[in-house]
Amino acid sequence: MKKTKLNHFRMNFKKQWILHVMLIPMVLLLIIFSYYPMTGILIAFEKYNPTLGFFKSPWVGLSNFEYILKLPNTKRVLYNTVYIALMKIILGMIVPIFFALMLDLVKHSGFKRSIQTLIYIPYFLSWVVLSGILIDVLSPSNGIVNELLGVFGAEPIFFLGDEKLFPNVLIITDVWKGFGYGTIIYLAGITSIDPTLYEAAKMDGANRFKQMRHITIPCLVPIIILMATLSMGNILNAGFDQVLNLYNPAVMTTGDIIDTFVYRIGLQNSQYGIASAMGLFKSLVSFLFISVGYWLAYKFADYRIF
Repeated sequence: MKKTKLNHFRMNFKKQWILHVMLIPMVLLLIIFSYYPMTGILIAFEKYNPTLGFFKSPWVGLSNFEYILKLPNTKRVLYNTVYIALMKIILGMIVPIFFALMLDLVKHSGFKRSIQTLIYIPYFLSWVVLSGILIDVLSPSNGIVNELLGVFGAEPIFFLGDEKLFPNVLIITDVWKGFGYGTIIYLAGITSIDPTLYEAAKMDGANRFKQMRHITIPCLVPIIILMATLSMGNILNAGFDQVLNLYNPAVMTTGDIIDTFVYRIGLQNSQYGIASAMGLFKSLVSFLFISVGYWLAYKFADYRIF
């Protein structure tokens, strides 16, 4: 039996050896830029000194992790991160699905393509650019949003300076920026549905909304599960570049997240060991969540990676 498997492997390798050779540059790049830098994890267990390097800095074990847990801001930062990231994940799935279903009902192809293009444009803009636009648009003095509110007699709102409103601003603007990309994915899934299912439903007297409920949505379930599973790894990723460009000391209580916390400790205060420990903690929790997500997808939806 073993000889048979070995011979089978040799035959396949002879047929596909050129493909394996083509993979070598990519594997080398992966090792150099993804795996080799992971030696920096050592910093999380050291009192790191840049002049001594990874291997000569004093070893402190779990002291950095203990220090993080004792910090008064740690719980607040964790709560902010989980809340903002979780709401982004939930709304970041609901809005694209809804919009894709609505676009699928549009019969005019030119209008449909125009809408797709318009909602997809923000996805290509960096948060550096978008943050500047949002700061101007949401300005309490001359922002267009507050000017429109003023027409109806409302008082100006400092969206980026109110600690209660700021997390919602982060969530809404992030969903607005990325839902166009998600809509394209779900629209692609809709176009792959067998047209004969809709034809059969029409013959049975089903209107467009009934077809959506009984055909389109059930057929999108595998894609929804895949996207939900992949997003589980971002449970502690609330959007560093977005928050860094929009937050300020007035909203630090509700707007500070793990990434900005690590940025201040590591780069601004030069406490590299503590910042690395916090980053490693975040990575481990994200790995745990995405593993649980894959397990749940397999358990309840029979979804498999391979």
